[in-house]
Order: sequence, then C-alpha cells, then structure tokens
Amino acid sequence: MADGGSRGSWPWRFAVATVVVGVLAGLAGTGLALLLHTVQHLAYGYTEGSFLSGVVAAAPARRVAAMAVGGIVAGTGWWALYRFGRPLVGVEEAVAARRPRMPALSTTWHALLQIVTVGLGSPLGRETAPRQLAALFATAVCRHPGLTAGQRRVLVASAAGGGLAAVYDVPLGGTVFTLEVLLGTWAVGALVPAAAVAALATVISWMALPDEPAFHLTRLTVGASLVVWSAVAGPLIGLCAHLFARACARAGRRAPRDRMLLLTAPAAFVLVGLLSVPYPQLLGNGKGPAEVAFATQPALGLTAVLLALRTLVVLLTLRAGARGGLLTPSVANGALLGVLAGGAWALVWPGTTLAAHAVVGGAAFLAAAERIPLTAVVLMLEFTDAPRTLVVPMLFATVGAVAVERLCAARPARAHRRDRPPPGGTPAPQPPPPAR
Repeated sequence: MADGGSRGSWPWRFAVATVVVGVLAGLAGTGLALLLHTVQHLAYGYTEGSFLSGVVAAAPARRVAAMAVGGIVAGTGWWALYRFGRPLVGVEEAVAARRPRMPALSTTWHALLQIVTVGLGSPLGRETAPRQLAALFATAVCRHPGLTAGQRRVLVASAAGGGLAAVYDVPLGGTVFTLEVLLGTWAVGALVPAAAVAALATVISWMALPDEPAFHLTRLTVGASLVVWSAVAGPLIGLCAHLFARACARAGRRAPRDRMLLLTAPAAFVLVGLLSVPYPQLLGNGKGPAEVAFATQPALGLTAVLLALRTLVVLLTLRAGARGGLLTPSVANGALLGVLAGGAWALVWPGTTLAAHAVVGGAAFLAAAERIPLTAVVLMLEFTDAPRTLVVPMLFATVGAVAVERLCAARPARAHRRDRPPPGGTPAPQPPPPAR
C-alpha cells in the first residue's frame, strides 16, 4: 500500500479525519505530560526546575516513600488490568488490522499506569503511553464508514507518531517514527498525513507545555577527533545496545502477571528508592542521567556507576512486572556510554567535549536498541537542539551500531537453523528471540 490507501486522491473525509486525529493526538500527549508533571511535583515536593533538581532537593526518606507508593500502584494496577481488563492491543497490531480496534478502558488504564509510575520515579520511559492513547482515539475516528482500510492504517500510525511529537515537542521525529517504524513507507500518501498530524499535535501541546528542547547542551567542540571516534565507537555501542535490548525483552517476558505482581513490583520499586539515596539520578525515565552527560563534564567514575545502576534498575523494574518505554532509558545509557568511551578516547586524541560524545552515543544506542536508525538521529537533534556539525558523527556511529546489532541478532537465527535436528530427532535448545 504505497499510497496509504488513498490512490493519489485526497477525499474530504480523510482530510477532516486527519485534522481530528492530529488534535486528539495533541490532547492525548499534552494531558499525559501534564499528569506526569503533577505527579512528580506532588511526590517530590518541588514547584519549579527540572525533575532531577526536585529529586536531589527531596529528602532521602521522601524518595524511598515515593517509590514505595509507585511500587504499590504498579503492582495493584497491572495485576487488576491482567485480572479484569480485556487483552491489550499494541499500536503495531492496530496499525496492521483492517479495522483497528483497541480496548478503550484497558488501553487508557495501561497508559495512565505508565505515566503515574514514571512520575513517581519508575526508571522506564513515558513515550509508549501517549502513542497508545493517541492511537486509541484514532481508532474511534477510523470507525467512520467513509474511510478505506489503507486510510485507517495511516491515521492510526500517524496518531501514535503525533502522541510522541506532542509529549516531547518533536514534530519531525514523530513524523519519521510514523513512516520508518509503523508504516514502513515514505510515499506521499503516508508522509503528508503523518507530518500534518505530528505538526497539529505539537501545536496543541504548545498551549500548555513549553516549546523547548528536552535537553540543554553545553558549548560543544566538534572536529576530526569526534568523527573518527564515532566510526570506531559505533560498533561497540551497537553491541551494548543489543545486549541491553535483549535483556530487557527477556525480563519483560518473564515478568509475573498474577498475584505475584503485588509483591514483586513494590519490592523492586523500594530497592530502586534505596539506591536513589546515594544516587538520585536513578529515579525517573532516564532524563536525569542524560542531563548529567549532556550538560556537564561528569567524572568517569560516577558515569560508570550510573550506567551500571541504570541498566540494573531498568531490568529489575521490567522483571518485577512494571511497564513502560525504553526510548529515554536508551538515550540515557547511550549518553553515559558515550561519555565513558569519549573519556578513554581523549587519552589518545583530546580536543572534543564529553557532551558531544554523549549526544552521538545517545543517538547510536537508541538507533540500535530500538532499531530505528533514522528516527533516532532526528529525535536526538530535536531533543538537544544540537548543531548541524554533529549530524555526520551521529550518522557514522549510528551506521556502525545498527550494523553490529543486526549481525548479533542474526546469529541466533542462523545457529538455530544449523542445529535443527532431523525428522524424529531430539530438538535442540532454542535461544531466546532477538529483542526488538
């Protein structure tokens, strides 16, 4: 379906539906972002400044108490969803369906749980919730009989991209995400509505949210050293991203969905809260560690500790049964890894600020872990308002990272084919599937 089902024409019904979906996606993203900020301010007792500054200013006992509440909310909320709610339908499933349907109550409850738990300090990302809620709204619009199956598919995918654009103020990133990840086409019939929905959703968000990048950078120095480092470090970043994504997928698959959630989620959240006493940067979706990497020249020892602990708490939270995205956690891990690798590189070829290495590392890690190379580069440019001179090193690192991740993901499949037993033989042990 190269033309999004419109066959080159733009019926007025589809045009009106596109505008409605853009507005609804903006409302979904804006509402969830405001809810997140409200929960953060109430939980940690601050009224202005960033979440990281609010967490640092909060008493250690308050951090642990907020995380304990978050664990109770996560455990009871997702247990109730699995016990009493209808089975969830993911955005990708809704996009692929001829007549997309998402259970309204279950999807809304799922999205709210993600936002509330992230606001209370969960280390998982918040980006999945606005995509799901916006797609849910789009499925209601798509029930109009005047729309074709192809147009419905484009609208649901565009809504998900619009939700992402609204909550992060990334209209171009939301558009590229829709086309690269959800639709898999760059045809005009898909590009125009995807861009229109992302732009409308972003404008709606400006009515209540600030129009500014998610991260603020220090003064960057970009030169030959950074370009060469990007080509060298890209494969290493891709390997680390592959291992991280694979571990996250395994942890999510093994998470409980029964009454064990009532125990595992509170226990995991309290443990993360205790770790936040010496390291408050661990709380939240990863924006705190990323801010440290982008805005300062952090000590390499602290960077290594934060990278290890951030990876641990994300896996622990997923294994305990909480849900959320991996976009911001991947950016944070990549930024910290970029600082570490950049610090080592500076011993050989100095001259580049660590923040530049952090931006390149964040883009490459996100591209490989989520398998979204173009989206990752565009998102990082919009997240940080980075100078254009960083585009070349980001592309070098992203190509190397994605290439290595794909090679690593392909090896288990090839090994499985080689080890396949003859008919009637003993089955060989199957490795876990590659993470997506």
